[in-house]
Amino acid sequence: MSQSHLDDLFAYVEERCLWQFFSRTWDREENIEGVLNQVGRLLTGQEPLRGTPQERLFYADALAMANDVRARYPWASQVNKEEIEFLIDGLKSRLVDVTITRSTNRELNHHLY
Repeated sequence: MSQSHLDDLFAYVEERCLWQFFSRTWDREENIEGVLNQVGRLLTGQEPLRGTPQERLFYADALAMANDVRARYPWASQVNKEEIEFLIDGLKSRLVDVTITRSTNRELNHHLY
């Protein structure tokens, strides 16, 4: 995996994707996992999951991201399936670390919400 490719994806998500900032930890985890799994499927030519309303929601966000990634980063069409999967896993880990683990927002885990 190229560190610069992961940096590109992380910068893109930070700049363009509000789904990473939902108000609760479980919501952020669900969105990071759901959207990025769909992005991975789209970038590797697999059929996206659209069987439930939640899957269709993730697909809508993932479709825009996958199209933008292909347009912005020429390397996206040149990497193989294994590298895409590795990049998506690395991106998930980095997003969880930044938006959940190191977040100073105490409302993420507040028991009254």
